[in-house]
Amino acid sequence: MHEAMFYEKLEGAKVRCGLCRFHCLIVAGKRGICGVRENRDGTLVTLVYGRAVAEHIDPIEKKPLFHIQPGSRTYSVATVGCNFRCSHCQNYAISQSAWEGGEVTGYDHPPLEIVRKAAAAGCASISYTYTEPTIFYEYALDTALLARQAGLRNIFVTNGYITTQALERIAPCLDAANIDLKAFSEKFYREIVHAELGEVLETIVEYRRLGIWIELTTLIIPGLNDGDKELHQLARFIADRVGVDTPWHVSQFYPTYRLIDRPRTPLATLRRARRIGLEAGLRYVYEGNVPGEGGENTVCPDCGELLISRYGFHIRENRIRDGKCPSCAAVITGLEMSRLPE
Repeated sequence: MHEAMFYEKLEGAKVRCGLCRFHCLIVAGKRGICGVRENRDGTLVTLVYGRAVAEHIDPIEKKPLFHIQPGSRTYSVATVGCNFRCSHCQNYAISQSAWEGGEVTGYDHPPLEIVRKAAAAGCASISYTYTEPTIFYEYALDTALLARQAGLRNIFVTNGYITTQALERIAPCLDAANIDLKAFSEKFYREIVHAELGEVLETIVEYRRLGIWIELTTLIIPGLNDGDKELHQLARFIADRVGVDTPWHVSQFYPTYRLIDRPRTPLATLRRARRIGLEAGLRYVYEGNVPGEGGENTVCPDCGELLISRYGFHIRENRIRDGKCPSCAAVITGLEMSRLPE
């Protein structure tokens, strides 16, 4: 049991959570929408502090993050719980298990132990991932502070629903994030995600303002978010509000969880989405979940030179040196882009 951050005590032992953009009003004995923050007689507590449910050593490319320490390993950690209700969640067994009073499972795994294990495994970073890092914020924050002292970078893989106040608090030790921009329609967010698009867009801009390196991922779902108009609008938002150097990952959907009536995304659809992104001025657009098709390589946006050759999460070759294209000296944006595979 650990007292939560970012909440307000109200009359009648109620509390108002200020961690994510739902701003849950929670009565005594109940939990917020995330399922892991509970009102105990007027005090909001987090039920998952130091309680990991999953950990793994991953390639950084799996997050996916292509422009931070290419070829490095990241120590991934998660707890149960999530503040979204995505119909196509790949990790629903742990993200949704605590919803509506469900059991909060996990095992003791304190922040210092995570940092020690990450360093011992030769990881260059720690990723707070698999579920939603915002809902285990206090756990992630304490771990991130220790990781920074140990020379490790910190990464969020997130749905982009954190409040500005909470983001500003962790920003000094948060190096990068992959944010899901799941669609560009309020209808999709209301019906498939049960959240609001506008709040996600504001959060993305806040990440950018605070100087955190961000990459965006859109899972392209046939018939739901793959229309030309929507993809053009999404790409224009990235170019105009986030920046043309922001990598955009357009990834293949496959049926899962409650969304099993849609087919796997055709490769041609991903190619179309990638073309739309490039036409909007984005300099780095990648096709995800289709290894070996060429859309996961990094090419120089100025001269077209192949710089990083990938197959899935594996880097075959990285030709970037000192953060620049060896052919035309164009700067390739990112963090430690010259890193060689280990």
